[in-house]
Amino acid sequence: MKLSIASGKGGTGKTLVATSLAASLHSQRGRGITIADCDVEEPNAYLFFPDRTLLEEESCQVVVPVVDEEKCTHCGKCSKVCNYHALAVLPQTVLIFPQLCHGCGACSIVCPEKAISESSRSIGEIFHARSEGMDIVWAKLALGEARTTPLIKAVKDRAQSDTVIVDCPPGTSCSLVESVRGSDFCLLVTEPTPFGLYDLDIALRVLDKMGIPQAVLVNKSGVGDRKLYQYLMERKIPLLMEIPLDRRIAEIYSRGEIFVLQMPEWKERFVELAKRIEEMIS
Repeated sequence: MKLSIASGKGGTGKTLVATSLAASLHSQRGRGITIADCDVEEPNAYLFFPDRTLLEEESCQVVVPVVDEEKCTHCGKCSKVCNYHALAVLPQTVLIFPQLCHGCGACSIVCPEKAISESSRSIGEIFHARSEGMDIVWAKLALGEARTTPLIKAVKDRAQSDTVIVDCPPGTSCSLVESVRGSDFCLLVTEPTPFGLYDLDIALRVLDKMGIPQAVLVNKSGVGDRKLYQYLMERKIPLLMEIPLDRRIAEIYSRGEIFVLQMPEWKERFVELAKRIEEMIS
């Protein structure tokens, strides 16, 4: 099972849910659990496993064009075919903007002089660690880089086990789309506030277009109003769990600890949550 934990906005508790679910399932099953943190701009899931052992660290390489100025006639076909404006052809030279290049290879295909070849560059680092039998995969985007999707894809490719829990980045941009792509199910974490409802609606529409089954978990229940619950009832979207706004949970989380390990009565609730999701998938 590949389960994505996502949200339309930041600060709703995706990492709290992802780490708690992973720890609860690992306590029950003992093995076969991987948590993949796809928030490559601000990864933090690995911080909740201080006893982790780093198994692997490698660079994530992407393709960039290289122009042979001796062959180039400056016809401009490469810049015209590039949808991302990663090349600018001037009368005497070709300017390449690597941060804009998506590595599609169109420029080298259309070049009549075969003056464009491909090289590679690093956009970040990928890490694979293990904590008491549980695998943790995450990545860190290099400073100044704008493209997250190749790094997210690399994290997902390395997360291979019976159950993969994907901790997605916030929002509904390309980063989220790549993170949830290929998931069997997506659990959307939200809060019962106007902002939570607004962003949840956008996230649900994205998942509908991608054809990914979804349900909702409400965190910080007890604040805000009832409009979120009315929305879920009207759209017949399953509400699988509520986590109350609890000072003790907040204090445990702020210390960088997994709250189900300190409040074990929640372990069984998360195990039941996983069972319900598996039933919905099947």
